[in-house]
Amino acid sequence: MVSVHNFITLLTDISFESKDLKKYAHDDRLAVRKLGSRRAELFKQRLDDLRAAETLEDVRHLPGRYHELIEDRKGQWSCNLDHPYRLIFVPHENPIPANKHAQYVWLEIKGVEIVEIVNYHKEG
Repeated sequence: MVSVHNFITLLTDISFESKDLKKYAHDDRLAVRKLGSRRAELFKQRLDDLRAAETLEDVRHLPGRYHELIEDRKGQWSCNLDHPYRLIFVPHENPIPANKHAQYVWLEIKGVEIVEIVNYHKEG
C-alpha cells in the first residue's frame, strides 16, 4: 500500500544566506549559546513551520505573524521571534509570483532562503 505522505510536497526547500544561520538550524546547543534559549527555540519552531508547509500560504496565519515587508525591504518576509527580533527570509522564486495587482501570491511560493535574524525597527 502506498502512503499518502508520498504525495505531499512540503516546503523543504529552505536555504540559508549565512553559514552561521545554517549551523544554528542544525546544532541546538550552538543556537542556544549564540541566540539565547528563547530565540533559539522560536527560530527552530519557525523553521519547523516552514518545513511543514506546502507553500508559504500555509504559515500565513500561524503564530509568529508571518508577513511581507515593505519599502526598502520589499520582497522580504518576516516572522516574530522574541521581541523585538525577527526572522527574515526571501522566496526562492525569481521573480516572486504576483497577481495582476502586483500583490505577491503566497500560494505559489514553495521555497525560501533564511536571510537574517534582526531587529529591523532599530535600523536607520
